[in-house]
Amino acid sequence: MGRPATSAQRVAIPGEIWVLVAAAFVIAIGYGLVSPVLPAYARSFDVGVAAASVVVSAFAFFRLVFAPAGGALVARLGERPVYLSGLLIVAASSLATAFAQSYAQLLILRGLGGIGSTMFTVSAMALLVRLAPPSIRGRVSSAYASAFLIGGMIGPLAGGVLAEFGLRVPFVVYAGALVVAAVVVGVRLSGARLRPSETGLAGPPMRLAEALGSSTYRAALASSFANGWCNFGVRVAVLPQFAVAIHDDTWVAGVALACAAVGTAITLQFSGRLADTVGRRPMVVAGLVVTAVGLGVIGLVTGLAELLVLSAFSGVGAGLLNPAQQAAVADVVGQERSGGKVLATFQMASDAGAIGGPILIGVIADQVGYDWAFAMTGAISLLAVLPWLTARETAPAGP
Repeated sequence: MGRPATSAQRVAIPGEIWVLVAAAFVIAIGYGLVSPVLPAYARSFDVGVAAASVVVSAFAFFRLVFAPAGGALVARLGERPVYLSGLLIVAASSLATAFAQSYAQLLILRGLGGIGSTMFTVSAMALLVRLAPPSIRGRVSSAYASAFLIGGMIGPLAGGVLAEFGLRVPFVVYAGALVVAAVVVGVRLSGARLRPSETGLAGPPMRLAEALGSSTYRAALASSFANGWCNFGVRVAVLPQFAVAIHDDTWVAGVALACAAVGTAITLQFSGRLADTVGRRPMVVAGLVVTAVGLGVIGLVTGLAELLVLSAFSGVGAGLLNPAQQAAVADVVGQERSGGKVLATFQMASDAGAIGGPILIGVIADQVGYDWAFAMTGAISLLAVLPWLTARETAPAGP
């Protein structure tokens, strides 16, 4: 039995988390500004679909490589300085990207931003795991993800408009948005560290081998990989190019991404509470299946309306999946222990999918078409369902 909804709703979200939510909103707007124009910007250097997709994967590749070091930095220096440093590194990378003079420069500069990205991502995850009361972990994950998705809904639309003034302009504005986020966190979270255990006796850090002994954590790694492949890789790198191929206009890419963001943002308003009540596992399975259907058949459409509907439907899948799997990982780690390496590995699984997905799917799209490319994407999401069928349910039971 799951926890009654009224029990979870009575617990207030801590103020420190709202600071992170506000910063996430600003970050997401900035990221959304560049996501619809990045592939087109890459292709302006006379490269193909696969090469344009590599630019997106380079960002994720540096995140993947630096994730273990990011977890170590959080443990050594604290969450706040690592978070702020990460934001400023991405800001500098984005500003330099705007002035890239070749595809090679674009690839390197965009990739270096991944170092800063993993720094603020891992530090934010560590804070959320420790600060969120167990009974509302799904709701906290939804609030944090909602900030990203609402920003992600606004950002692509604004990015499409800014692109009319030049493909480099969104990158300059993105850099400014990250500086704003750094100021918000620096001022409002000036003394925040991981809150100590209520008992005063914090447990030893969780080792990765210990986490891997949990069927829930292993399943979360699989769904995180599929989530990175589908929602952070293919959707960002390949879907905009497919949208432009259908309608032959750059603004359509932003609208398609915005529709996906709308689907996710709406779903997040209730999916977190469901993850706290009906359980983590049912929500993850539902999210993976919906994502598979939405992205798996999208390559078959020829009309703009069908494209936008399926984009929104795939976004619903992401909204069902993310709060539940993040809450499940937090359940495995627990409030009494730190889990930098465990959280970094979970993030690395997503980044690995975000790296491999766009490259492989881009090659398939170049060789045999978008229909086969997106069908492959749907298959990846369905495969991630399998380990969740036997995973242990970790949602707290009872009031």
